Amino acid sequence: MNIRVGILTAPHIEFEQRESTFVLKDVRIGIGFHWDRHEDQEFAGTLEIKQSSSPVKGGKPWQVAINTIDLEEYLCSVISSEMNANSPMELLKAHAVISRSWAIRAMQKPNHEGFDVCADDHCQRYEGLRRMNERAVEAVRATAGQVLLYGDEICDCRYHKCCGGRTEVWRTCWEDIDVPYIQSVRCDWCDPKRKSLVPRTSVLGTSLNDYDQETTDFHDWKVTYTAAELSEIIRTKSGIDFGEITDLVPLKRGASGRICELKIVGTKHTEIIGKELKIRLWLSRTCLYSSWFEIDPPSIQEGDERRPLWTFTGHGWGHGAGLCQIGAAVMASEGKTYEEILKFYYAGSRLSATTR
Repeated sequence: MNIRVGILTAPHIEFEQRESTFVLKDVRIGIGFHWDRHEDQEFAGTLEIKQSSSPVKGGKPWQVAINTIDLEEYLCSVISSEMNANSPMELLKAHAVISRSWAIRAMQKPNHEGFDVCADDHCQRYEGLRRMNERAVEAVRATAGQVLLYGDEICDCRYHKCCGGRTEVWRTCWEDIDVPYIQSVRCDWCDPKRKSLVPRTSVLGTSLNDYDQETTDFHDWKVTYTAAELSEIIRTKSGIDFGEITDLVPLKRGASGRICELKIVGTKHTEIIGKELKIRLWLSRTCLYSSWFEIDPPSIQEGDERRPLWTFTGHGWGHGAGLCQIGAAVMASEGKTYEEILKFYYAGSRLSATTR
């Protein structure tokens, strides 16, 4: 089974053909998130180039490189792009199963023009051959063809970096439906204060890729803005002049505490927005780690300049639904099998024998 993956590079594609691979120059990753950057990436398979809309609102069209590759080879790169290929083996196996399940579901219901899935966090990370090693290949081979099922249907296995203590339900993030295997569970595995058999720094050091290790406060975090900063950020990200922001009112929260409906009150405009990703995007120059946060009433900064400050005190990194990657890494490091990890995060699901 082949999969067609769309890879966004800079507005003009540069690539270097090698004997059996090709290197794409200046590939953009983490588009719109706080780790947004460019890097050169190497791929196997075939390459096709098409024009695509810009990943930046209002920007000029970009080129998209479409890489056609065997699904199992694609997964070797995905699990070592999402997490480090030196992660505990049982985490890599669990990731191979959920990434395979998600990809097959995505191929059945395509929402991209000209390709099956994209290569970035909108779908799942696919960053080529350079992050891979034999451990990633071993994990994919050990779970070859395996997917998660709920009843007779392949699960739409969503996942995120760190839940912050509790995972989220489907409807907080996406459609207003109940997905029985995406439920809210308490997850102490990702808590930095948890007493673990293996040092947390050791787990994170082997489980996170280099640029993810730049984010150190992902379980508990705090963001502070002046009133002027917050108003400018919301105006820039929304395209709407709210005037000065006078109130932010969470109207609905999910099971974990993530805000999925927020009322923004300004001197010129008031609007209710959701769901969780839109809230994260509108309240940050890049993207807030998550929408699980409390809003402290504007306070006055002490010192020479007395300015009102908005403070968000939050938890977690990502939408929070499904598997918590940091939690699963700790589970694996303490001896949990990939079957146990999957059972914990996807309630009522079962591992299929094979899809091939």
